[in-house]
Amino acid sequence: MTGNTAPSQADARRTVISVDAMGGDAGPAVVVSGISKSARKNPDIRFLLHGPIEQLEPLVARRKHLKGRVELRDARDVVTMEDKPSQVMRNGKGTSMWSALEAVRNGEAAGVVSCGNTGALMALSMLRLRKLPGVNRPAIAILWPSRNPQGFNVMLDVGADVRADAEDLLQYALMGTSYTRNSMDIPCPRVGLLNVGTEEHKGRAELKEAYSLIAQNAEKANFEFVGFVEGSDIPGDIADVIVTDGFTGNVAIKTGEGTASLLRSAMREAFEYSVLSRLAALLAYTSLSRLSKRIDPRRVNGGIFLGLNGTVVKSHGGADATGVSAAVKLAFLLAEQGFAEKLAARVASAVELAQDDAASTDADEPGDSEAGHTK
Repeated sequence: MTGNTAPSQADARRTVISVDAMGGDAGPAVVVSGISKSARKNPDIRFLLHGPIEQLEPLVARRKHLKGRVELRDARDVVTMEDKPSQVMRNGKGTSMWSALEAVRNGEAAGVVSCGNTGALMALSMLRLRKLPGVNRPAIAILWPSRNPQGFNVMLDVGADVRADAEDLLQYALMGTSYTRNSMDIPCPRVGLLNVGTEEHKGRAELKEAYSLIAQNAEKANFEFVGFVEGSDIPGDIADVIVTDGFTGNVAIKTGEGTASLLRSAMREAFEYSVLSRLAALLAYTSLSRLSKRIDPRRVNGGIFLGLNGTVVKSHGGADATGVSAAVKLAFLLAEQGFAEKLAARVASAVELAQDDAASTDADEPGDSEAGHTK
């Protein structure tokens, strides 16, 4: 069942983003408010909104910026945060999350945004959109505020899979450089591999192996490998792409979000302490506003799933309207750039490089040469 009328010719020229209305902690009202913010700022976006139509119709009707810009798709079931990915894969066909992904699979939308269960979203994304050929494990990449000129670093993986071997980390480096090159217009991104120290002898065996693999492919894949980096370098200016496994990356991002929240509350308390501190806050209002905006995690809400046949953006489950709007903006920008197609080409090129390296290594083996076959 759908809502609203068929799109006009003007609508047909707009980029369509498929949105799971039911995944957020605060329910569909916040999601609708977020896409309304996006619609107000960007006239080139249309939406497919998925969820129980009787809940969504009145919410959309109250937002004047959404008039004629939203098509409703009735989806009766909801993926909760408690649902196991395996259960959702078996029984999730009637959910808003499944419906939102199906629109991308069918070519009706250029990307999907969901605030829902991360594990379920990744599982359904792999089931419905499939992994790109050559990708072992998709990754979630996020933008992290940094001291670099572009203002952000890209970090991946931040939670798609807690495991990652050396070849996975190499693929993360290749996908991360493609994302950085396209989203930040950096021709030759710098890649750092997250470790407990910068010395080459430190770290687990798979990190040392990944170090060698990434270094070997840097020149051919057109990026600069800066070696091992530490946690303090994540917001620094040493690298543009930080590569790590999903367990470490997820702990890092949650720590960063908590620290930013702590700083904002501590500053608010400090400036409300006395009359003089309130006066100081008034005098420093412009500078404080800039600082607050810079460390506001809502501004960079949205992790992109890399390694899939389609653009999937995961918004934070607790995102407010500003956060949802930021996730929609990310999906729109990537769709406008044709990022999914560029990433597919990048991964295909990386697979060819790996095959060429393997063939070269095999050819160098003594047993494969004519001399090696001589008795």
